Amino acid sequence: MSGQSGDAGPVEVEPMPGYLDLITRASTVMLGAWRDCSSCGLELSKRTLLDNAYITWTEIVLFLFSAFLWTQVRRGLTESLFQPLAQWCRLLPKDAAKMPESAWKLVFYTMSWSYSTYLLFFTSYSFFHDPPSVFYNWQSGMSVPVDIAIAYLIQGSFYGHSIYATVYMDAWRKDSAVMVVHHIITLALISFSYAFRYHNVGILVLFLHDINDIQLEFTKLNIYLKSRGGGNHLLNDVLSNMGSVSFSITWFWFRLYWFPLKVLYATCVSSLQSVPNIPFYFFFNTLLLALLLMNIYWFLFIVVFVVKVLKVKEVNDVREYEEEEGNKAAAGLLREPRAENKDGDAGHHNSAQGKHVQNGVTKEKHL
Repeated sequence: MSGQSGDAGPVEVEPMPGYLDLITRASTVMLGAWRDCSSCGLELSKRTLLDNAYITWTEIVLFLFSAFLWTQVRRGLTESLFQPLAQWCRLLPKDAAKMPESAWKLVFYTMSWSYSTYLLFFTSYSFFHDPPSVFYNWQSGMSVPVDIAIAYLIQGSFYGHSIYATVYMDAWRKDSAVMVVHHIITLALISFSYAFRYHNVGILVLFLHDINDIQLEFTKLNIYLKSRGGGNHLLNDVLSNMGSVSFSITWFWFRLYWFPLKVLYATCVSSLQSVPNIPFYFFFNTLLLALLLMNIYWFLFIVVFVVKVLKVKEVNDVREYEEEEGNKAAAGLLREPRAENKDGDAGHHNSAQGKHVQNGVTKEKHL
């Protein structure tokens, strides 16, 4: 796989296929590859791994240090900037608790996606416009261009940090377990694609996924800000609605249209055309297909979210757990029945509180 578009390869850019082309050609090619792989098995996989995986202990240590550094940077920004900003804006308590997470992710994904955009559209790399070029002149153990290696270090260490952060730092949601699996698969893709020198297609995958995270966190921040100080701020309300619509559209366009037709077609079909015996063909394509299935899974949340917006004219997060708040309210009513009678509307207020759906927007997560 060549690092630069100027290397030898077809001059004419292949047209992007349709869904039917992807399904028919990919299934045919993969089935043929499976039939031809008469010696496939653990022994061949072990030998292929030893012969084609290139990663140094220095790179592993640098990855671990960077993952630790992201955690410390997040904690520092949360304590010194995001939490004081939430207090200064007089956010509601539930919004102030979630605002630092969204602010941190908005900062990171804006930075990472901007860098991926720079690599794909402002350098000589042609991977977006000509996806099959990611495999032109691929060689086992070929050198990784410094600018792409930097992108891999940033993204890989961040997803290493994100596995820890999802469990111990982020608000727990209905899809948080799926999010952990997503981060593990993404980290595996990043690590193995770097070691096997499939870094060109990796940059394309990251570009197609990070833009949605920017829109998601931008929308959530505006949802939190629109109720600051106990009032309703029209500008933030409009921005949150615009962000939710843009998020829904780009999710489909980038993750369910461009991702399968550009990335999966290149990895399933074009890869074998350029490199007939490309290492770990089934392994990488299985991970990418799993990523596509998770994108579809999260898209179902988006559909539910859009329906809720159309019905109640309000942006809600269908992922967040509210059972705990509802249980606490119910327990309070059971323990203090007299207080309810004495206070009149207290029971009704607590029940409504338990049923309240927190503001937010539906998200996937994650190359």
